[in-house]
Amino acid sequence: MALTTDPAAIAPHDHVVQFYDHDDELAGGVIPFLTEALNAGGVAIVIATEAHRRDFADRLGDAGVRARAGGSLLMLDAVEAMNTLLIDGRVAPHRFDKLIGDLIREAAERGRPVHAYGEIVAVMWDEGHVTAALELEGLWNGLRREAEFSLYCAYPLTSMEAEGDVDAFHAVCHQHSAVVGAPVALPRLQDSALELACTFPWTGRGPTDARRFVTDTLAAWGRADLIEDAAVITTELAANAVLHARTDFTITISRRPDGAIRVAVRDASILPPRRRDARPFEGSGRGLELVEAIAAGWGADIQSDGKVVWAQLPR
Repeated sequence: MALTTDPAAIAPHDHVVQFYDHDDELAGGVIPFLTEALNAGGVAIVIATEAHRRDFADRLGDAGVRARAGGSLLMLDAVEAMNTLLIDGRVAPHRFDKLIGDLIREAAERGRPVHAYGEIVAVMWDEGHVTAALELEGLWNGLRREAEFSLYCAYPLTSMEAEGDVDAFHAVCHQHSAVVGAPVALPRLQDSALELACTFPWTGRGPTDARRFVTDTLAAWGRADLIEDAAVITTELAANAVLHARTDFTITISRRPDGAIRVAVRDASILPPRRRDARPFEGSGRGLELVEAIAAGWGADIQSDGKVVWAQLPR
């Protein structure tokens, strides 16, 4: 899962989540997301509570988005959708496919942008159906493999803090490709062990997005003192994965209860990293030397299907 503060960076097939304090903050992310689809003559789908549906409709109407762009805005009630999907406290996949899948697939078949905002998961979470909420996130991800659309989920921060379950919070994060809005910092989880991971492509913006993932995570954890060092370490380890392994790579950033931070990069090559003695005028070859100079310690764990290169950030 990557972290971003820019809702406009959401791309097709992205599945993002926002943890918000108040409704104005939520609308500040959701309205541009819906507007982008409508302005392109696409379809904006909102599955939300009655209060949020009214608020979003008013804000879009005030901006004159629908009248100007000719897009289609579809709205469903999140509570009714939850009651339809649940059987004995679990999500029924066939009901999801009928209620949600058919709607998304039909919208996507038109070849126009499709942006869906859903808070059924948040309603389930507040009703104590945490397992069902995670099941629903997984079904949404499966649907993304069938149809091209962008998905925006949202949870009130108070719900996450009330649950107080670090593992459940991590599970939510891992179901998404990015966190949008303000960096996540849950007060009740600040002294807990935390771990976030995200896989990036070895081409394109993979290394850049990986660096942002790590630095934004540290900012959310209140460790701005480590951002500069972490940015260098992540850049070098990600670059090695791109240049030498040439496979997609996974960045994991973890925090122990004592505050120690570790960044690890996993790729699919079993070849161990090799430190080079670069010549003075060579433009590369100093990556591991930089990591060794900055980190409190580093190493590589070779596995049957790849390797993990890790670095412990200085206290």
